[in-house]
Amino acid sequence: MRTEIRSLLVACAALLAVGALPASAADTILTIDGDIAGQAPVDMSLEDIEALGSATIVTRTPWHDKAVSFEGVPLAALLEKAGANGQTLSVFALNNYRSEMPVSDVAEHGVILAYKQDGAYMPVSDKGPLFIVYPFDADPALNNEVYYARSAWQVRSITVED
Repeated sequence: MRTEIRSLLVACAALLAVGALPASAADTILTIDGDIAGQAPVDMSLEDIEALGSATIVTRTPWHDKAVSFEGVPLAALLEKAGANGQTLSVFALNNYRSEMPVSDVAEHGVILAYKQDGAYMPVSDKGPLFIVYPFDADPALNNEVYYARSAWQVRSITVED
């Protein structure tokens, strides 16, 4: 009986550990659709996203106790790659959270779609694999509920709308 319980606990721990790991670099982790070039949805892997270049934002957020270093693709580069033509981004998370942000925020604030936090890929259990990050410390005007609500985590898709 003890051996069965121990085996069950080991199996459960293994399953939990797998869920905390980032997806394979070749797996689709983001879909961009809507008002984009070609009109067909664009599926992107972590490898595809990283190939677009990276930027770093070091900032405090309402969800962290101290300043955190976030690394990710500039959202402007991602939208350019997809051929985005709209004015609004509808962002959908793995937990079905939905936020909207104006495309103008992307250039105005240098928003990134982060995939690393303090040098490590973000697991789903800690806001990963993708997190929209504003430079909250760089502009005090960003420290309010409007911008916090736009900072979706566990991002799975972005729909570009007019």
